[in-house]
Amino acid sequence: MTTVALKDVTKVFRDGTLAVDKVNLDVEDGEFMVLLGPSGCGKSTVLRMVAGLEDPTSGAVMLDGELANDLPPRDRKIAMVFQDFALYPHMTVGDNIAFPLKLAGLEPEPRDERVTDVASALGIGDVLGRKPSQLSGGQRQRVAMGRAIVRRPGVFLMDEPLSNLDSGLRAELRAEISGLTRELGVTTIYVTHDQAEALTMADRVAIMRKGVLQDVGTPTQVYGRPATLYVAAFLGSPRMNLLEASVYVHLDRYVTLTLGEQALHLPWDDIRSRAVAHYHGERIVVGMRAEALTPVAPDAQGAVLHGRIRYLEHHGHESLAFLDVGATAIVVDEMGARADAPATQRGRRRFGQVVQRLTGRAAEEVAAPTGVTRTSVLNDPGRHHRRPAELAVRLAPYPGVSAGHPLAVSVRMDALHFFDERGDRIDVGWR
Repeated sequence: MTTVALKDVTKVFRDGTLAVDKVNLDVEDGEFMVLLGPSGCGKSTVLRMVAGLEDPTSGAVMLDGELANDLPPRDRKIAMVFQDFALYPHMTVGDNIAFPLKLAGLEPEPRDERVTDVASALGIGDVLGRKPSQLSGGQRQRVAMGRAIVRRPGVFLMDEPLSNLDSGLRAELRAEISGLTRELGVTTIYVTHDQAEALTMADRVAIMRKGVLQDVGTPTQVYGRPATLYVAAFLGSPRMNLLEASVYVHLDRYVTLTLGEQALHLPWDDIRSRAVAHYHGERIVVGMRAEALTPVAPDAQGAVLHGRIRYLEHHGHESLAFLDVGATAIVVDEMGARADAPATQRGRRRFGQVVQRLTGRAAEEVAAPTGVTRTSVLNDPGRHHRRPAELAVRLAPYPGVSAGHPLAVSVRMDALHFFDERGDRIDVGWR
């Protein structure tokens, strides 16, 4: 099998668009790696560079430890499955699957045997004589997968292969793809914008934003301890509640997090309190997921927030209440800085608008970690903004409350997330 490594890989298109910005990523032998991010974040461009369909502007693509930048696609032992199936309409299913073996000069008898084995494994053994136009969307995608699998490649590359299918079929094929690739032990890089696919299928997830790699880890790691504010906002349904908080330290007792007119106390014996205490007198972002909030009686003691229900959403198995607790929400724009911004400028403006709103200081006053002064970040409007917080809380399917009702919620302090003015996680040795 094959390992894949990207070393400072950058891709700038001829019109000056920066699609991928210094991405470093290692994919182990037999690993199922998912590249996750919104449309236009550069994930498909990364896949095409691994396949040899795009040349990196700079950096190195390594296959099994060998530089592959100049290696033609046919010599990379890679099979790619596309979003639109890309089947030959005039060929039968069997001929479509067998086509790469025919090109490789394999004799008819072993070729037919391999096609039959692959088709049987994918559940399309009974349609080998049909044309693609006679198949359903799910069957056509299985044919496309079969054509890739039959080559016995070292790496599978899958570019949003399920996005054109209905939700029920997507769930079925998710299980088939992940099970089959693990059974074959093939290194797989899978591109998607669907976080459900990423979190259910991946060994590890690499989350991208505007060509920049934001976080890499197991599904549990990136969901449970996101490295940046963007990852925290991107993952999860409903989205993580992100609130502006002022920090006040009561030495050897607790750290107070003031959320509007209410407050939570982080115990001093919580290891995270030392990291948060460095922001005494400043404002940070506190994140809390819906599962960290539990409705309680109005007179309950401890870490409790009180508010009034703005509106309810009914989802059959549960209801979501959106609670006004008098705090200020931080809203992260998925698309981030402009795509045509230079790489260095885009890196500096990642969470630039949060700077002034959280600290009261102009962005020019805040130096980047490299010592370079942040500039012009406030001229990029609409990227991160504030609004009254609507705290998402999970309730029973049809609760006996409605919009306007008061509600108190207990907060699991050990499940809080903390981010600084740059959007980076505040933690001690995170992960």
